[in-house]
Amino acid sequence: MDFFDKLGETLVSAGKDVGQKARDVSEIAKLKLDIKSKEDFVQKQYAALGEAYYAKHKDDENCEEAEQFFLIKEALDEITRMKSEVLRIQGAAECPKCGAKMPEGAVFCSSCGTKLDDMFEE
Repeated sequence: MDFFDKLGETLVSAGKDVGQKARDVSEIAKLKLDIKSKEDFVQKQYAALGEAYYAKHKDDENCEEAEQFFLIKEALDEITRMKSEVLRIQGAAECPKCGAKMPEGAVFCSSCGTKLDDMFEE
């Protein structure tokens, strides 16, 4: 009987160890997910801070970041050009007031109601 008692204690002990290991793995996975979430939050804050700084200083010609500002402006201009090209290929236009996509030649914006020929004449 002593053999079976020791075997039972060993199995119970092993089960507790496995259970603890499973809890540890679960806790580590949760912590890693929380860490990743916080890192993503920090990255978004850095990006928002950078955008705010860029908006505030983009016209400062004598700042240290003038070259980076120029490169960002070039990239933004190119993005705008490429988006216009996509719309042209799709036979669509973008409302200059609200940015809604509509068929090319539309007289009014279907989203905000702006008369488009007035917008294009400005």
